[in-house]
Amino acid sequence: MSTNRIHADQIDTDELLVRRLIASQFPHWADLPVAAVPSSGTENGIYRLGDEMAVRLPYRPGMNDQFEKLDRWLPRLAPHLPISIPEPLALGAPDKEYPAVWSIVRWLDGEEARLECFADPIEAARQLAAFVRALTATDATDGPEPGVHNFWRGVPLAARDEMTRGSIGESEGLVATEAVMRAWEHDLGAPAWDGPPTWLHGDLAPDNMLLTDGRLSAVIDWGGMGVGDPATELLPAWNLFRGASREAYREALGFDDATWARGRGLALSTSIVALPYYKDTIPVRAKHATAVIREVLADQERKLTF
Repeated sequence: MSTNRIHADQIDTDELLVRRLIASQFPHWADLPVAAVPSSGTENGIYRLGDEMAVRLPYRPGMNDQFEKLDRWLPRLAPHLPISIPEPLALGAPDKEYPAVWSIVRWLDGEEARLECFADPIEAARQLAAFVRALTATDATDGPEPGVHNFWRGVPLAARDEMTRGSIGESEGLVATEAVMRAWEHDLGAPAWDGPPTWLHGDLAPDNMLLTDGRLSAVIDWGGMGVGDPATELLPAWNLFRGASREAYREALGFDDATWARGRGLALSTSIVALPYYKDTIPVRAKHATAVIREVLADQERKLTF
């Protein structure tokens, strides 16, 4: 079983468990090889199944709604999007040994998106913006509202206030907490989204985007999917892009100053929450969170208005 525990309530997984689940529930795939996939993700264990499929097993119980949501909505969104997304193939049921719903999806090749790996960062920013525009323009009728299933992505910033302030307090000695508090309170004052909810990926982080030959080829890990404030999709402005590519992303999206401020506030909130949570279990994630916080503070120094 895996020993690097991320969450207190984590469900351990390994290749033996995956083989048993496949043999029990999908015997027609039982002869395919199973191999663990190294991943920086924090919510799912990923296993390769043969050459064309991947198995996703959530690390925490209570995520059944998330997997059923993906099984329902991803096939409906895919035709509207200019970049590949996961194709659900099967939904596995919990049993006595593994107490959660799990899934099998089509395998997507590519390397994790990093700024230095883009053939052209500005073109990449425009390509991702086109993806976001297509996603947020897709009919969101009956789409899942924010909740536990998507880590509450898409809610107003005010709904994250108590959590964010608590994490700022827990981050004493890790970052300049007074500056972080000022930045949070500034963006918290941005006008709330008053339009209809739009479709959201919810977690456009570098490890949820794949590159092929230096270009974006897929957007994966849709656990944060839901409908809500489109400012949520601004996260790459601080967790991936820098300088001219950040400006290209903003320009291509066409969001106003208030939406930019809400997106920046969300980037700050998610990073300051992650920092104390992962500082001991996944130091590289804590380091990334610190880098995002630094980018947010620098960006806010430009004193954009809303």
